[in-house]
Amino acid sequence: MRKFMVVLDDSRECLNAMRFAAMRASHTGGGVAILSVIPPDEFNHWIGVGNVMREEARERIHAHFEVFAKWMRDKQGVDPELVIREGQPVDEIMAQIHEDAEVGVLVLGAGTDKKGPGPLVTQLTRNSGNLPIPITIVPGDLSKERLEAIT
Repeated sequence: MRKFMVVLDDSRECLNAMRFAAMRASHTGGGVAILSVIPPDEFNHWIGVGNVMREEARERIHAHFEVFAKWMRDKQGVDPELVIREGQPVDEIMAQIHEDAEVGVLVLGAGTDKKGPGPLVTQLTRNSGNLPIPITIVPGDLSKERLEAIT
């Protein structure tokens, strides 16, 4: 089964990427892997604080995932899986792609502000020739109706 891997983060454009991945998976009989990356601990010298922060991050990720997962199950008939990794986002995205042979497409949402499409889109498209899978970039300001029409 081919999986559409989408990155769960705090960006606004994440929502359209989630919708696109779920709709494509539903229409093609694929799956969805939702990857969330916890950045490296900045408080290594405070091990107890770092552990608490890491656990709080995991709880937030699970709460956000459940919102998206419920929508995917109820509206698209897709049961997504959650993958949580720790490290630098681009490194962890690449590692997950290489470790999970079922991941067939990376879906990213592009930001719409004047700063550009966002750091993940910028870094990953810069190295897209070295990726073993295609990247689908979903515009962050794409309307729900237009998104449904193209999937």
